[in-house]
Amino acid sequence: MHRRTALTVSAALLAAAPLLTACGSDAHPGAAAVVGGERIDVSSLQAQVKDVRTAQERSPQAVQLVQATGDLPRRKLNGMIFDRVVDKVAADNGVTVTRAELQQTKTAFVRESGGEDQLATVLLQEQGVAPGEIDDVVRRNVLMNKIAAKLGVTDTPEGQRKLTEVFSAASKDLAIDVNPRYGAWDDAQVRLTGSTAPWLRQISQDPGAVPAGA
Repeated sequence: MHRRTALTVSAALLAAAPLLTACGSDAHPGAAAVVGGERIDVSSLQAQVKDVRTAQERSPQAVQLVQATGDLPRRKLNGMIFDRVVDKVAADNGVTVTRAELQQTKTAFVRESGGEDQLATVLLQEQGVAPGEIDDVVRRNVLMNKIAAKLGVTDTPEGQRKLTEVFSAASKDLAIDVNPRYGAWDDAQVRLTGSTAPWLRQISQDPGAVPAGA
């Protein structure tokens, strides 16, 4: 398909926030968030942040990249939570992906970017995605496109509202509890409070379109 609906694959939160060493709630020590009863440990979050920072430091634009992603821990947590919402929506609607679909989409992204190195550079610069996370971005893109297709979502205000309602309902069902040092999760907007990441905006149904950042 070659249409666009109202979702985004990945996006950025660009402000400063420290890493946590313990959860702000006694009920979940060491957790950055709890989603659907499952913890997102601070150690897992720190590992993602470290991978991105390592990749940024290897870039000729290292200083600019690090400065532009000052609140990288919060950005990564936003994405980690959102991925779990996507997984729930997919499961609720019987949507799955195959290895062939993932490979086809990644190949298209690479081709449209001008090569694997160029794709990695774009995702690192625009979305704070480390090379080892590219497959996760591809999976999210494929799932969200298939969800939109399954729901019959079109690129209209009505389609946007329908999609937002579905994701918001799934978010509420997961009872997302975020460590207050990162803010709070907004079920209506499906993102951390204060986030500028437009998660529910513009996902491409064109398998050759590289996922856009915010």
